[in-house]
Amino acid sequence: MTPPTINKIVLAYSGGLDTSIIIPWLKETYGCAVIAYVANVGQDEDFAAVKEKALATGADDVVVEDLRETFLSDFVWPTMRAGAVYERKYLLGTSMARPLIAQQQVKLAREVGADAVAHGCTGKGNDQVRFELAYMALEPKLQIIAPWRLWELSSREDAIAYAHERDIPITATLEQIYSHDENIWHISHEGGPLEDPWNEMEDSLLQWVTPISETPNEPAYVEITFEEGRPVALGGDRIAPVELLKELNAQGSRHGVGVVDIVENRIVGMKSRGIYETPGGTIITTAHRELESLTLDKESQHYKDIIAEKYANIVYNGQWFSPLRESLDSFVAAFQKHVNGTIRLKLFKGHCLVAGRRSKFSLYREDLATFGMEDVYDQSDAQGFINLFGLPGKVEALLSETGVVKGSYRAPDYFKSFKRD
Repeated sequence: MTPPTINKIVLAYSGGLDTSIIIPWLKETYGCAVIAYVANVGQDEDFAAVKEKALATGADDVVVEDLRETFLSDFVWPTMRAGAVYERKYLLGTSMARPLIAQQQVKLAREVGADAVAHGCTGKGNDQVRFELAYMALEPKLQIIAPWRLWELSSREDAIAYAHERDIPITATLEQIYSHDENIWHISHEGGPLEDPWNEMEDSLLQWVTPISETPNEPAYVEITFEEGRPVALGGDRIAPVELLKELNAQGSRHGVGVVDIVENRIVGMKSRGIYETPGGTIITTAHRELESLTLDKESQHYKDIIAEKYANIVYNGQWFSPLRESLDSFVAAFQKHVNGTIRLKLFKGHCLVAGRRSKFSLYREDLATFGMEDVYDQSDAQGFINLFGLPGKVEALLSETGVVKGSYRAPDYFKSFKRD
């Protein structure tokens, strides 16, 4: 099939195996200008070398942009404030980064007059959905090119062979083919031996977090201060988001905090197994949850748990640019007005444990919680409350005695077990 006529393409470029071979493939297939867009979301990368590599493999231009502050302030903090955790474990590191990268990629496409955008995601993964839903929501007239769904290459082994044929420098090898994704919030690992869920994760896989056996034998304590649910200070000193997270990543990694081994349900219908290292994110999420337990009333806290699951699914499924996500942000913001205070955490041997809570908005009252004070809580009042709270069950039991309905919780006939034939 003849490819469509395209004048200029903006490619989301990382310098990894996939995007390294995509530039020459785009040039060969479409015969047009290719601009590589490199987003710095906190990955450990030599961006000058990435730019040089993109140009060497055929890019007509390379744009590198530092998005770390925007990533944390506009994507990570809102998701964290919502309490969003996918399938009880995953703190959504990759999921949050993709819509930001796509947003900036579309912005660049408008600026340079490109009529197409491209990405290096495979046809089996989640990221293709996340990128393309963002493209469609932000600039529906752009053509979308997904080489992994178009070319004849069908595996990473094929991709490596393609790179070798064209003398494209790559770091992936046939002996160790792991897929990694890194940003300031986390680093993920998939593929290779991890594809068998029976295989235990090897400590050598970890790139950030210290294996438990090598962590210090003494705990560390951190104090995080929040304002309206956003972390703003460490140990009482105000600090910018990027530096705050870098410090917590270092402390969490040192004490083995934040490693998750999960079999998750992908957007496209299959299950996948991954390892996530999220040390600083685990610390912040734990502290935020503890502060909410102190400052939110019961009904708000419980209802927000419902919102959290929905928010996590929205982010995971690539629906960041959706009316519902924006509406939920407004809803969450109302809950976070009083989530102000300081949480002290103890980091030790992979554990992140609360060691202290403090807030001027605390709803915890020691004079109410103590068992000895009768002037603020009359224990005899509990009798009337229990009578009213248990009334529905009592009415059902009375009705079952008339034979109109069969009660679900009637006492069993214990004598049946002693009857003889």
